[in-house]
Amino acid sequence: MSERPDDVLTLLARTPATVRALLEDLPGELLHADEGEGTFSPFDVLGHLIQGERDDWMPRVRWILEHGPGAPFEPFDRFAHIEATAGRALDDLLAEFETLRGAGLDALRRLLETGIDLDAPGLHPELGEVTMGQLLATWAVHDLDHIGQIARVVARQFDASVGPWKQYLPILAPRGPSG
Repeated sequence: MSERPDDVLTLLARTPATVRALLEDLPGELLHADEGEGTFSPFDVLGHLIQGERDDWMPRVRWILEHGPGAPFEPFDRFAHIEATAGRALDDLLAEFETLRGAGLDALRRLLETGIDLDAPGLHPELGEVTMGQLLATWAVHDLDHIGQIARVVARQFDASVGPWKQYLPILAPRGPSG
């Protein structure tokens, strides 16, 4: 990661437009479809991404800068978005995500310009010691994971409709225990 912060910034900058393109004007039955109890719908993914902007990524960057490995990050509630997005309009959430991500990227760019140490350690409450570079790379991969999740959940709504072509569509294949 330490030699690729620009790649991370590029990926992070593209996520809001990608999510907007996938979700905007999506019919409700696709927007709110999920893969079963305890899983996220595309709408939930957007809420989760917003929650991450508020409580996870940049707060943890700042935590590493302030505390290093001396104190663990605050735990992140992966489901806090459910209450926070209840009854909210998709367009409002898309705009909020774009605004929050823009502010987060501006702050991250400023920090990177100052030459922050990407090998600086932090302490994750479950994983133990992590580095700033790992956190930033994880942020970008987390985005990609959830973009893939949106695509997968929507695709699975057509599972029965594709007929024999299903054998050529890995997106419809059952997933392993990690989800």
